[in-house]
Amino acid sequence: MALKHTIFKVELSIADMDRHYYETHSLTVAQHPSETEERMMVRIFAFARHAHERLVFAKGLSVDDEPDLWQKDYTEAINLWIDVGLPDEKRVRKASGRSDAVAVYLYGGNIADMWWKDNESKMKALPKISVFNLPDTEPLKQLVKRNMTLQCTIQDGEMWLSDETGAHLIGVEVLQGA
Repeated sequence: MALKHTIFKVELSIADMDRHYYETHSLTVAQHPSETEERMMVRIFAFARHAHERLVFAKGLSVDDEPDLWQKDYTEAINLWIDVGLPDEKRVRKASGRSDAVAVYLYGGNIADMWWKDNESKMKALPKISVFNLPDTEPLKQLVKRNMTLQCTIQDGEMWLSDETGAHLIGVEVLQGA
């Protein structure tokens, strides 16, 4: 018998003062059977950083030619492609050709640093690519519940995520792009 996705419900209120974006999103997030809670929370983090009315969770791990999140316009053209983890350089290059912009969110400590060291020159050759590193995902893991009510505040490049237990500053390093 095949393993099934685990479903998480997230009520995410975003106050992004840098982009002047203020909205509440009711999200249903499917955690793939092979996906860790940490990776799922990085996807939610990426959603909050790029929140838009047309940004959605794609099939990601379930389908090779879809990202973790994407934003399409009304003609189905891909405006933004977001990958989480340590994607293959060829995948990122292909995404760059298919979309207006690509964001890659690295996490995992030393392994993310090694990925960047190995791929930095290849990424720098792709002008549409932004690469971000989350050096410490422990605060994200502390927020995991099947039903989450999260508040996200973004100001001056800093991002805070909070729930009923408290607020957490989520550090992010911009390695390339904006």
